Amino acid sequence: MNNLIDDFANEFIKNHRNLNDSEQQVLLRLRQRSHISRNTNTEMDEASTIGQKLADRIAIFGGSWTFILLFIGLLVLWIALNTLILTRGVDPYPFVFLNLILSMLAALQAPIILMSQNRSAAKDRAAAQHDYEVNLKAELEVMALHQKVDVLRETQWAELITLQQQQIAQLTQLLKQSTARTNQ
Repeated sequence: MNNLIDDFANEFIKNHRNLNDSEQQVLLRLRQRSHISRNTNTEMDEASTIGQKLADRIAIFGGSWTFILLFIGLLVLWIALNTLILTRGVDPYPFVFLNLILSMLAALQAPIILMSQNRSAAKDRAAAQHDYEVNLKAELEVMALHQKVDVLRETQWAELITLQQQQIAQLTQLLKQSTARTNQ
């Protein structure tokens, strides 16, 4: 029966010559009877550079409530120090230095978040490609199972026909013996 899957995969390859790389990989794995079980997130994380990992961590922290609350606290503290506590603040109202710091923070944070989003999109594409390969393999496995069932059914039909022919021959022989006895 394993040869049946190899034959099926070879026939499928012959009939579909315009297969892309992932489809050919799935057929190869199907012929080798290997499983497509891998974790695309782990693969992407292992292949990522230190800068990409850092960008992910910064984006995770930058999009958290911890960051928002710390940032609000820092802004309130800055404003309180420069208006209420210090008589001549480092950055008096209208807080030009604070605006400069906030602008620089936004200028740095935006590309870091975009890098993280690009990596997340790449992970999603890899996961979608993996899902496609798994679905294709499952479809090919189902087709191979259908072919196996068809072969089994044809074998059973052939055996059934052979049994019926034997039974007809036996019945014919019994009928001849019965008619020969009644004629005597």
